[in-house]
Amino acid sequence: MSRKAKGAALKLDDKQSERDHRELRIDKVGVRGLKFPIQVHDKARRVQNTVATIGMFVDLPMEFKGTHMSRFVEVLNAHGRIIHVENINDILHALQKKLNSATSHLEIEFPYFMSKKSPVSRQESLMDYVARFDAAACGEEIDFVLTVKANVTTLCPCSKAIARYGAHNQRGEVTVALRSTDVVWIEDVVAMIEKSASSELYALLKRQDEKAVTERAYENPVFVEDLVRNVALKLNANRRVSWYKVEAENFESIHNHNAYACIEKTP
Repeated sequence: MSRKAKGAALKLDDKQSERDHRELRIDKVGVRGLKFPIQVHDKARRVQNTVATIGMFVDLPMEFKGTHMSRFVEVLNAHGRIIHVENINDILHALQKKLNSATSHLEIEFPYFMSKKSPVSRQESLMDYVARFDAAACGEEIDFVLTVKANVTTLCPCSKAIARYGAHNQRGEVTVALRSTDVVWIEDVVAMIEKSASSELYALLKRQDEKAVTERAYENPVFVEDLVRNVALKLNANRRVSWYKVEAENFESIHNHNAYACIEKTP
């Protein structure tokens, strides 16, 4: 085979770079579901190592048929074997440059662990929460949203008022998304959520702890509406928080459906 023929055989078509004639711009295109190690600083100034599920996206002008998916993974790995929160901005700008895009987006969701002591026996155990960073770059401007999910116990005020032998309670999931002018710690958001419920949850409870937790919940009944309002009041008191969205969903124990409430603060 001649050198010319061999070169022609090795040429690979670049279908993504072909022109698209539908004239429709795509807002976000990229990869989602990547697993990658991440380091997060906790409030005690220690580093917590965890594993994140990552999504990376850019906009696609209407004249291009597709984007180059491999370049997203190239950008991610070019910033080291572990992502640090501090280099999120660098990754966003690298995506813009690598894929020649005006905007870039990065979503990072990961389990976050906190040590908790049971209320009476003071036994220590780890509780897991879900944290998420959503960051976007438009030109040089960066938008950053922190989301925290925590489970709690809620006890129904109506059930307590009408029942002779107790009241139904259930586990609820609270999701807080926020923008801030300065650092807001994940631990502080968890504390806002847990203090707004009938009771917080624990990974480890002895018999005396279980008694204390159930009695605390009985003495502090909250509707799902109370739950989001309680969290919103705490967020309103934090001057660093410029925007938030609070959602609560109770996984009802006596209904075949869930109770839901949401409050959003406009900028």
